[in-house]
Amino acid sequence: MSDTPRVPQEHQFQTHDGVSLFYRHWPSTGGARRGAVVLFHRGHEHGARMAHLVDELALPGFDFFAWDARGHGRSPGQRGFSPGFATSVRDVQTFIEHIGSAHGVAPEDIHVIAQSVGAVLIATWAHDYAPRVRGLTLASPAFRVKLYVPFARPGLALMHKLRGLFFVNSYVKAKFLTHDPERIASYESDPLISRPIAVNILLGLYEAAERVVADAHAITLPTQLLISGADWVVHRQPQHDFFDRLGSAVKRKLELPGFFHDTLGEKDRGPAVKAIRDFVLELFDQAPPPVDLRGAHLSGATADESRALAEPLPALSPRGAYWALTRASLRFGGLLSRGVRLGHETGFDSGSTLDYVYRNQAQGAGPLGRMIDRTYLDSIGWRGIRQRKLHVEELLRKAMELLAEQHREVRLMDIAAGHGRYVLDAVLASPVKASSILLRDYSDINVRDGRALIAEKELQGSAQFVQADAFDRMSLASVTPRPTLAVVSGLYELFPDNEMVSRSLAGVGDAVEDRGYLVYTGQPWHPQLEMIARALTSHRQGQAWVMRRRMQAEMDQLVEAAGFRKIDQRIDEWGIFTVSLAVRTGP
Repeated sequence: MSDTPRVPQEHQFQTHDGVSLFYRHWPSTGGARRGAVVLFHRGHEHGARMAHLVDELALPGFDFFAWDARGHGRSPGQRGFSPGFATSVRDVQTFIEHIGSAHGVAPEDIHVIAQSVGAVLIATWAHDYAPRVRGLTLASPAFRVKLYVPFARPGLALMHKLRGLFFVNSYVKAKFLTHDPERIASYESDPLISRPIAVNILLGLYEAAERVVADAHAITLPTQLLISGADWVVHRQPQHDFFDRLGSAVKRKLELPGFFHDTLGEKDRGPAVKAIRDFVLELFDQAPPPVDLRGAHLSGATADESRALAEPLPALSPRGAYWALTRASLRFGGLLSRGVRLGHETGFDSGSTLDYVYRNQAQGAGPLGRMIDRTYLDSIGWRGIRQRKLHVEELLRKAMELLAEQHREVRLMDIAAGHGRYVLDAVLASPVKASSILLRDYSDINVRDGRALIAEKELQGSAQFVQADAFDRMSLASVTPRPTLAVVSGLYELFPDNEMVSRSLAGVGDAVEDRGYLVYTGQPWHPQLEMIARALTSHRQGQAWVMRRRMQAEMDQLVEAAGFRKIDQRIDEWGIFTVSLAVRTGP
């Protein structure tokens, strides 16, 4: 530890929704900067509560950063409130981007240290955004909080549904967080501690934690996990489960007997601090290569999952009977619901079905048919699809604006457009004019209906729709004029084979001009995966709709291999669908 404590500089950064969040920056003191450490505090607390680590870690060659999350510390907002857990996760991404643009620290030179709720936030960010940071240290992540009141979680969910937004106060006393008397006193007297927490954040925390623990194999960053052995606040088993499932090639676990929940603030935290320092230096002395996920379709968790879903169930088994009943109910629903009937006729993954979902207008035979159709359209998967459409349109408009700033033409190509509604809507909503719009699709139905939609939106002068194969590299590579902006939405999620996807992306890379852009979608998670596989049919001759989820890091690696670099990303609040923007940097 240095004899002279470092003094922080105070700054703010702007979130995507216009909120200015407060953060502290401790510049390096050891000559040339080696990298940076970014600290994320516990729930209820703020960045100053982790400031002691700046000197204790004894890393003079590293900048340190610590934010006050929205609704906490010196950041604005109602105490303990955020619009949603996903919003807070996006705040993390924005903060890391800000550190890069304002302080010149690339993600690859950042190590993240997070504790408790902050550790769940970072684990979710690592899962959903697949950042390229050097590594993670997660201390006592609050994957499952000990709720001592029976049925507390379903009770909170019911009250939230009935009452809307409300706040709950922390029941945790400072004496159950740490053995350190000074730390206890400072916690109890700190006026910036945010003791209430919005119930939407609490429920979002539970849901995200369950998803991330179950799907931890998708996190491939070097990860260190610190577990407090006498934690009164959170359960330890989910922490062990998370570690066991991690997809990281480099991972370390340290159990700390006798430690309470405030792992990094405990009185005798020396061993924990030393372990963190050693791990950071290990990663910066020799950066481990990233885990190669391009063969994930052959082996691994998602490959095993999709194969299991493709296996037929014994008809007389309980699960076989359950899904047979589900399919029968869907056949009945198709007699009354327009959307369900369309799914049976064209495939639930078809362009016709997606266009129906985008329009979101319940249709059916009488009030009962419309009620069934509304229930169908309001399923979480279709809600996610509609949010994906909005995100695709947002990033298409952003790419168009970037091209305009560079005084370049917008020549747009969609390689599997369905009916093309999201492309045409994005073009019409953008102040930037597209000089050409090329929509392609393999289905003659989609080509027919897409041409009708072009006419309906009066874009015949700049848009055309042709029948073509999105997996034919030569066909894509020969497109003229060369597009400056390409989009592929909802296609690769339907095909498990990465070799097919790589061939398609290579064609896109051949087609798009240097420094052109690509908007692409992914599906790293889906809560209805088994229902889709067991009960819904695809556009491919009525076969079962079995999908293999692609981890975000896997999708990004496939795009990078085709000559593109991701520069932006969106994800829905449920963590189902991602939309990313990449720039072509060359082969």
